[in-house]
Amino acid sequence: MAHKWYAIQTYAGSEMSVKRAIENLVKDHGIEEKLLEVIVPTEDVIEIKNGKQKINERSLYPGYAFAYLDLDTALWHKIQSLPKVGRFIGEAKKPTPLSDKDINLILEKVSKRAAPKPKISFETGEIVRVTEGPFANFNATVEEYDMVHGKLRLNVSIFGRSTPVEIMYSQVEKIV
Repeated sequence: MAHKWYAIQTYAGSEMSVKRAIENLVKDHGIEEKLLEVIVPTEDVIEIKNGKQKINERSLYPGYAFAYLDLDTALWHKIQSLPKVGRFIGEAKKPTPLSDKDINLILEKVSKRAAPKPKISFETGEIVRVTEGPFANFNATVEEYDMVHGKLRLNVSIFGRSTPVEIMYSQVEKIV
């Protein structure tokens, strides 16, 4: 048996349902030996809604699932015909296994899951609006973004003078 890793393109947001569909497909057809693993690499992100912090899971590779398969033409067509599956990634319209280097990078990200990070990132020089605290409703310019601690160093213009302020990222919103 020649199991290899393949990348399967899915509809965005449907990675987990495709993973379950592939697992169910091999179980229903009694070909469990052809599939060793299906993964959808994810990361935790912190979202703030209505002033409350919530940790959600987000796909690291939106629109892709990765399967360790002993792929033959019949299995290829069965998986490809599943709902929400786009196609196998490959050359000349045929599935091409991922290189060891590529899959090792992906598997390393899965095994060494990072701490939750904010969903929103800020750029130096970006203008934001402070939503909480003594500087609420003031606009400010981002000087520095400390993602590890979730803090922003801002310059707030008060009475025409620029005042440096350090504030949590959850206390500001982007100006669209």
